[in-house]
Amino acid sequence: MEQVESTVMKLVDQVTDPMVILVFSIVFATLLLNYVVRKLFDQLAIKIGDTHTVWDDALLHSVRSPASWLVWVLGISWAAEVISSQGETGLSDIIEPARYIAVVALIAQFLTKFIREVETALIKKGSDVTTVSAMGKLLRISVLITTALTMLQTLGVSIAGILAFGGIGGIAVGFAAKDLLANFFGGLMIYLDRPFSVGDWIRSPDREIEGTVVNIGWRLTEIMTFDQRPLYIPNATFATISLENPSRMRNRRIYETIGVRYCDSGKMQIIVDDVRTMLANHADIAQDRTLIVNFNAFAASSMDFFVYTFTKTTDWVAFHGIKERVLLEILSIIESHDAEIAFPTSTIHISPEGG
Repeated sequence: MEQVESTVMKLVDQVTDPMVILVFSIVFATLLLNYVVRKLFDQLAIKIGDTHTVWDDALLHSVRSPASWLVWVLGISWAAEVISSQGETGLSDIIEPARYIAVVALIAQFLTKFIREVETALIKKGSDVTTVSAMGKLLRISVLITTALTMLQTLGVSIAGILAFGGIGGIAVGFAAKDLLANFFGGLMIYLDRPFSVGDWIRSPDREIEGTVVNIGWRLTEIMTFDQRPLYIPNATFATISLENPSRMRNRRIYETIGVRYCDSGKMQIIVDDVRTMLANHADIAQDRTLIVNFNAFAASSMDFFVYTFTKTTDWVAFHGIKERVLLEILSIIESHDAEIAFPTSTIHISPEGG
């Protein structure tokens, strides 16, 4: 019985020890503060939900988790300092660096998440995907590099030595990975020069490349061909080839040669004039672009005139609908003058016997 009473008294002494009470108070205060912070963010989420700006939503979603963890980091490190101050526990030498590294990591987490949230929101609002993605990647890489260097310096690693080693090692890496670096800088040039963006239809007369741009990475650009096969092009390739971007055309061209029979030669002038008038008054034809309708050739089986004009639309499907209507109207004009479209014919002259 005396042994039990002694054990109980020791436990009571430990529980009533000022240090234990202080540590318990710190942990309890940390728990309470974390609860308050979470409730505060819940209320802010309701308020911010009524706004239409990108930045406040991105800021709230990004800071919620790091702020909660920051409360715990500060609370636990404070409690650890109290414990280490009561004796030689060995904690005092590692508390400060560990707390600093944890805070830096949480700041990096917040910044990278904030950048990603803003990037996603801007893309949803219709901003250029290529530019926003490029800026997001560059900013996230900058945050990660800065965080890593800061942590290394906190741990006592010489940053100057790392940078010097990086300069020497960079030469060796450059020779070993020149293709990788070429593709990286090729991707950087795409982001800066912007010859195409995600969603553009591109093609190269130099290579068998044609399709819609799906993604522009740092090493590869993904293109979806028109038969729905993914095509992956190293970015360095775009520095050495000619590239067309039909998605950025302002108009689409109609260029057709039409032949009329030689027996309808007397009606050629009025047919050409009527076709020109029809195009000049057509609602889908761009009147600020070149419009030519002229008789221009005596062919083997026809008298040819050509039509050279541009549509207002650049949409591929809509363009072919307009072109179909234009050609049918030209056919109607020719037939309205009792003329016909020519087709290849041959005339055979047979001499009478004895001729």
